[in-house]
Amino acid sequence: MGPSYRWVIVGVGALMTCIGIGAMFSLAVYLEPISTETGWSRAGISGAMTIDFLTMGIAGFAWGAASDRFGTRPVVLSGALLLGLGLFLASRATSLIEFQLTYGILVGLAAGAFFAPMIAAATVWFENNRSLAVSLVSAGMGVAPMTISPFARWLISTYDWRTAMMIVGLMAWALLIPAALLVRQPPVPRPSALPATGAGSDLGAEWSVADALRSPQFLVLALTFFACCAAHSGPIFHMVSYAMLCGIPAMTAVSIYSVEGLSGLGGRLLLGVLADRLGAKRVLIGGLLVQALAIGTYLYVSKLGEFYALAIVFGTAYGGVMPLYAVLAREYFGPRIMGTVFGAATMVSSLGMALGPWAGGMIFDTFHDYRWLYVGAFSVGLGAMAIALTFPPLPSRSRERLQPA
Repeated sequence: MGPSYRWVIVGVGALMTCIGIGAMFSLAVYLEPISTETGWSRAGISGAMTIDFLTMGIAGFAWGAASDRFGTRPVVLSGALLLGLGLFLASRATSLIEFQLTYGILVGLAAGAFFAPMIAAATVWFENNRSLAVSLVSAGMGVAPMTISPFARWLISTYDWRTAMMIVGLMAWALLIPAALLVRQPPVPRPSALPATGAGSDLGAEWSVADALRSPQFLVLALTFFACCAAHSGPIFHMVSYAMLCGIPAMTAVSIYSVEGLSGLGGRLLLGVLADRLGAKRVLIGGLLVQALAIGTYLYVSKLGEFYALAIVFGTAYGGVMPLYAVLAREYFGPRIMGTVFGAATMVSSLGMALGPWAGGMIFDTFHDYRWLYVGAFSVGLGAMAIALTFPPLPSRSRERLQPA
């Protein structure tokens, strides 16, 4: 394996995040058909997504630690097997609790096996252009609304939601199991080739996992990640339903979701390049501000053109900031415990992701309107930016040279 194999890792990671996270988020597309066919409440169906995020968070921590210890390949292979199984069993569910447990637990376990481990793997393979590489891996999440969600919507229109979910599960097995076999650990450089100091050295050598998880750096990272996800998860998940409530046809509403995902892909690339040049911390703060303002703007849109325009801005912002947490974790704690630390941060963020879909469902069931969802999400988004302003300074090369002396 030469240095060029790192781009294979990026491609495999993008595919896994696209299918894994995309299959999980497609519950937004299934929401109305499931409710109509079964009579289950939207809050109850959305509860499956809440369980998904909670499970994904806990699993992400465990999977990240496992990838540090055993390697990434067995972790993502397990995730591939679980994803297909979860979707297949959920498509056969006959009660709400059965659906919540199969879709929530199994699909959540699978999604946790892809995001944090593959992001951590990319940071280890890359020394230069690390922000761009991480952004490309997470770009699969941006591609998902343009591929998995419209595909699921087409299957629902052609067959029904149960058949659609089963087909997506079979497709996950067919694509992800071979992809998992392509994952490799980076070649270990010869001792003479190891840099003595600087950004290429293991900045995390002095960190134990316990010290890292108790540090102010991790606390601010995790809280910012939590608030960021709590702010955007509800608007993302309920956007299709909100657009339909405004009189937009179902397939057209899904196309808004796709535009949002395409913009998220562009945002990941744009903010990734900017982070390599300006620093991840600065770019993250700016992106969080734009995200909060975009969420607040949803209160004033109702027409298709307005939805499309806002989807571009919102997608660029929330898509662009997501990879930057991994970059900051790598810069603060180094590669040795990257999987564990970023997995722990992802676990905290998943609590925020779990909050939005549930809150949105409860708000709609209570008020038959989504206005208070956007008011609350806007406030939480501003809070995320305020927390990010307290990030401790990143380790500088000059301090690293002084530490050995």
